[in-house]
Amino acid sequence: MERAVPHAVPLGQMEVFQTLQRLHMTIFSQSVSPCGKFLAAGNNYGQIAVFSLSAALSSEAKEESKKPVVTFQAHDGPVYSMVSTDRHLLSAGDGEVKAWLWVEILKKGCKELWRRQPPYRTSLEVPEINALLLVPKENSLILAGGDCQLHAMDLETGAFTRALRGHTDYIHCLALRERSPEVLSGGEDGAVRLWDLRTAKEVQTIEVYKHEECSRPHNGRWIGCLATDSDWMVCGGGPALTLWHLRSSTPTTIFPMRAPQKHVTFYQDLVLTAAGNSCRVDVFTNLGYRAFSLSF
Repeated sequence: MERAVPHAVPLGQMEVFQTLQRLHMTIFSQSVSPCGKFLAAGNNYGQIAVFSLSAALSSEAKEESKKPVVTFQAHDGPVYSMVSTDRHLLSAGDGEVKAWLWVEILKKGCKELWRRQPPYRTSLEVPEINALLLVPKENSLILAGGDCQLHAMDLETGAFTRALRGHTDYIHCLALRERSPEVLSGGEDGAVRLWDLRTAKEVQTIEVYKHEECSRPHNGRWIGCLATDSDWMVCGGGPALTLWHLRSSTPTTIFPMRAPQKHVTFYQDLVLTAAGNSCRVDVFTNLGYRAFSLSF
């Protein structure tokens, strides 16, 4: 993909700058388009790159197929989280969430549709938004991050309708129990908290690090990832990656993984992607084999 080079910067210097930028890149977030054919990835420089999964997975794919079809500057700081609705790509950075139309992105018309900022305690507070979660039945968006609260936003009006308070440190991750109007949140305080969206009340707390079989004090108490499937939850971070039965608040399986985890999901017949401290997104067509990498 070609980019315009400012006249004031010699071409050689710009190439060196871009090489250094890629070397120090971290990809924080990903989201698949509503049609399933495109993948958006957000990095620590505030850029969003969009890749064609259909082209990259084609039997006739070339190296150029693994490059972005479009890259644009979305935020001034890192893009910590992204989700997609049936029309929009939503991205979150420091203190705000923005919306972009997928149809315009794919036409390379990357113009911000709207932006919203949760009602923080002071005008000087600009906490990072680490997690976004769609609640389709309510047509709402849940945001959470550095201010230790969950903020619910009505996607129809753009208004923030309620704040859920209970965490004592910043929040890393969110998950939705689809069969009930409950949201789970995990954070630096080491707790997974369950919230009833009808009452905006906390209904269950699991302090994972207090369970001896899960605790790993040398890694800390923070919860970096979680996912749910009906009455089951898997979570990890400082404590070991563990499968829990939610109704009984009981850990049932401890997974023997040494490193802390930052992402987890219940796997079905899907194409999986993984990204982190590099400019690459690894694509897996099965769990035992990395098929190829996409690159900013």
